[in-house]
Amino acid sequence: MPGENLSRDEARERAALLSVDGYDVSLDVRSAVGGDGDGDGGEAGGGPRTFRSVTTIRFRCAEPGASSFADLVAPSVTALSLNGRDLDPSEVFDGSRIVLEDLAAENELVVDAQCAYSRTGEGLHRFVDPEDGEVYLYTQYEPADSRRVFANFEQPDLKAPFRFEVRAPEDWTVWSNGVGERGEEGRDTLPQKNGGGRRGSVWRFAETKPISTYITCVVAGPYHYVTDSYERVLADGTRLEIPLGAMCRKGLAPHFDSDDVFLVTKQGLDFFHEHFDYPYPFGKYDQAFVPEYNLGAMENPGLVTFKEEFIFRGKVTRASYEGRANVILHEMAHMWFGDLVTMEWWDDLWLKESFADFMGAFSLVGATRFTDGWITFANRRKSWAYRADQLPSTHPITADIRDLQDAKLNFDGITYAKGASVLKQLVAYVGQDAFLEGARRYFKRHAYGNTRLGDLLAVLEETSGRDMAAWSRSWLQTAGVNSLTPQVLLDADGRVAELAVVQEAAESHPRLRPHRVAVGLYRRDAAGALARYARAEADVDGPRTLVAELAGAEAPELVLVNDDDLTYCKIRFDETSLETLREHLGAITDPLARALCWSALWNMTRDALLPTREFVDLVLRYAGRESDIGVLQMLHAWTGSALVHYAAPRWRETGGRLLAEGALRELRAAEPGGEPQLAWARFFASVASDENHLGLLRDLLEGTGKIDGLDIDQELRWAFLEPLAAHGAVDEKVLAAELARDDTASGERHQVRALAARPSEAVKAQAWAQVVESDALSNALVEATIAGFTQSSQRDLLAPYTEKYFAAIERVWTGRSIQIGMDVVRGLFPALRDSQDTLDATDAWLSAHEDAAPALRRLVLEARDDLARALRAQARDAAAAE
Repeated sequence: MPGENLSRDEARERAALLSVDGYDVSLDVRSAVGGDGDGDGGEAGGGPRTFRSVTTIRFRCAEPGASSFADLVAPSVTALSLNGRDLDPSEVFDGSRIVLEDLAAENELVVDAQCAYSRTGEGLHRFVDPEDGEVYLYTQYEPADSRRVFANFEQPDLKAPFRFEVRAPEDWTVWSNGVGERGEEGRDTLPQKNGGGRRGSVWRFAETKPISTYITCVVAGPYHYVTDSYERVLADGTRLEIPLGAMCRKGLAPHFDSDDVFLVTKQGLDFFHEHFDYPYPFGKYDQAFVPEYNLGAMENPGLVTFKEEFIFRGKVTRASYEGRANVILHEMAHMWFGDLVTMEWWDDLWLKESFADFMGAFSLVGATRFTDGWITFANRRKSWAYRADQLPSTHPITADIRDLQDAKLNFDGITYAKGASVLKQLVAYVGQDAFLEGARRYFKRHAYGNTRLGDLLAVLEETSGRDMAAWSRSWLQTAGVNSLTPQVLLDADGRVAELAVVQEAAESHPRLRPHRVAVGLYRRDAAGALARYARAEADVDGPRTLVAELAGAEAPELVLVNDDDLTYCKIRFDETSLETLREHLGAITDPLARALCWSALWNMTRDALLPTREFVDLVLRYAGRESDIGVLQMLHAWTGSALVHYAAPRWRETGGRLLAEGALRELRAAEPGGEPQLAWARFFASVASDENHLGLLRDLLEGTGKIDGLDIDQELRWAFLEPLAAHGAVDEKVLAAELARDDTASGERHQVRALAARPSEAVKAQAWAQVVESDALSNALVEATIAGFTQSSQRDLLAPYTEKYFAAIERVWTGRSIQIGMDVVRGLFPALRDSQDTLDATDAWLSAHEDAAPALRRLVLEARDDLARALRAQARDAAAAE
């Protein structure tokens, strides 16, 4: 990472000086195949495997004679010329920047470089499929990795049209943002190891509209490709036709349900055309599901990339299909919010991510079969936001992004889920019609341009008549989450005399905000169902707000503040409501209200207001009655985390046994073949630890045990094998046999994780060395190794690595890519050594490394905060036993 950062000030200075007319980019990726044949992306001489990249940039300079720079991260530059004048690469290129001096009013820069294939998912990633030896390539750039593939001006506000040309092996297909045409290319005289002597094809792609560098894209290889088309008659009577495509590795083709991908895609295109009144602007719409992908997906116009885990190799629940549909729609919304209109700098990242996150859920509910999408949003997405907003690194939705490292870390729960939550409230505040009309004006006014916060607020003020500046100050420009608690006073007749909502804020972020909320009153009916009988909306502002409309109502058993999830807040309960939930949570009839209650109870557990064992007890008593499969799976995830991090150490063994027994009980009681049965089977495997429960997992794998209706497919087999490996119940030979059974890329990742999970000092030492001391593993295998290494049942085995962690992280951060640095610093933090000693060691490192990279310090501070929160929750849980 040294020398590769770019500051906001540098970007602003360059944007004031330069404007870009266009790029011509020629890549030769024939070197991706052949060569040394070891499949690891390296060359025989020990250096990185490289490809040729030739870029021509045409740009103007507002101050002729001035100096600037272009961006390129590459092992070497073969030739450079500026306005026909050859430049010496050794004098002007330092590995990440090309110095440009004495610029003319109009300029042409030509850069011929050898760029490196990536093994970390940043730049042009090269993947060798272990199943058949085929090589697959794809690019991933956000926020600033296109400079690893071609020379450019790597900042979002220097947009330009792009023309790509790619030379590739003749049996490959290549895709880019524009429509491509294939021609034949003869043999050349390049060295054999770089693809020379290999016949190939040249692919030339139509020039793009003006777009930012980070959303350009190339995908190449023997991908399985399926096509379809979308047609629509626009409001002016013209017919719009969009060619659709979807692709994956050949090995995943038997599992690829492209029909469902196309169905959701067409539903989304219908929805956004109806609401945005701006035709899809980028021609075709390809969607590539690619291996070893760091993100969920990326909104490259005309060529969206997704992690291939969205192609399901085994049985999954409806929640997985809903999640995929949401991501498809999220990325589609970016075609307008982010691609057509792009933020000027990463400070306003929310202008695309918050909107896409909101629009993903909005269109999911409005256009697809997943009409309960707002429940998932309330339960899963907002949980991510609440956690991020309570970290020491919390920031306003409109963040202060000083440089690219800051930008990389701000793709977080605040920018996505909190921003989307605030937009959901904004729709309630200004009205849906005004909000959508504002979006339409925004697109038309700023098409192919760049914007700041004020540009969006201006159109929303026009369409709504509201004071958006005041709203922005409260919601976009301050950090922190408020909590809302009901206060109920009853009169002598047992009716509501007064109901108030009390608003509180953390000392670190004391801002109280205006909230548009619904307050619901619930009572049990004659059948025992806990249902809402009264509701009122109110504008909560300040520390205490009366809800006059509910005065005189029958006494409630449960008061749910933020019913219907209109605002962004942490819900709290009065004592009567909390007692009702303890006894009757499963009786709540409305699934969204039930999900909100579960989310509130989880937040109380994290905040050390509810003992962990009480949350576990509630899950054991009521989760089996949960009708929403996504909520059930979220409860499983929360409960597993509660046991690992928030349970008092002396109660962990008891809590684990209770959870395993409860999960097995629900597994056996679940409808055979149903989704809850699958969810409980996975949860049971994750908490199984004693001899009997592990024995059942082994019997199910071997076929000597049986649970009616439970299909043990390959993915479930791996889910059972990891806990068996972690407890020493299976050895390396068994895992090798399983890989032989599932000799695929997915199987390899599962095996690597299970191998690293084994309870052995030698195993842990090897895993540590592979991740920390070597860069031989790809990003996906680094992630799998870290996940296997950190087993909650092996706390003592991991004790020696606390000191090693703090000794290594600065070296890793400076010597590895930012993605691998993030994976190591987050994933190997000694959170399982949850003691004051670990907290002290963290503080000592922070004190001794005040000059460390701010992004690295941020990651360590976040991990420290999680650990401190865990210790507070453990103390609360221990106190409950006294």
